Amino acid sequence: MELERAREDVVVAASAGATTIALALLSGVVGVVQVATLHTLAPLAVYAVYLFSRKGGPYGPFDRPRNWALAAVVVGIAVIVASTTL
Repeated sequence: MELERAREDVVVAASAGATTIALALLSGVVGVVQVATLHTLAPLAVYAVYLFSRKGGPYGPFDRPRNWALAAVVVGIAVIVASTTL
């Protein structure tokens, strides 16, 4: 594995992991929102899709690690918004 590819994987994994931890802390420790366990893991699903979609090429213009990391954060925010409104 190339060093650049490993760095890209770490960026996406770190954002998905940090968002998952933030959801768990907001739900369990702080108690701001009540989020189900399966919904808490939603940002990790974005990382899984990222990993399985990167098996070959060609990649589109929007298929960048920064966009995948942003998608993980957006999914986390969507889970929080959905949990507070539902």
